[in-house]
Amino acid sequence: MERLEHYRQCIRKLLSQQTTVEEGSSDMECQLIFDVEHDHYQLLNVGWQGLRRVYNCFVHLDIKDGKIWIQRNMTEVDIAQELVEMGVPKEDIILGLHPPYKRPYTGYGVA
Repeated sequence: MERLEHYRQCIRKLLSQQTTVEEGSSDMECQLIFDVEHDHYQLLNVGWQGLRRVYNCFVHLDIKDGKIWIQRNMTEVDIAQELVEMGVPKEDIILGLHPPYKRPYTGYGVA
């Protein structure tokens, strides 16, 4: 349980740091979604860009079976490397944005 709480803290810190980078106009809101009960974490932009409605999920992370799954990363930050630098073992990071057959070649977990 201690390990999972450490993973949750790492994810919250990582996404909170990214929020300051993604902030923009007053018509756009950067939202952090932390569903700690189900271990889903997202960074969203919601709002308006002129007359166009914007709803973008930039980062989506999950914790499943004790491992951090990177489901989406539309930032320039290497989230997996950031997590490793925070003390998360590579085998506990799953690049869910890659198909299962590629995961053994990523250097990270293969769930």
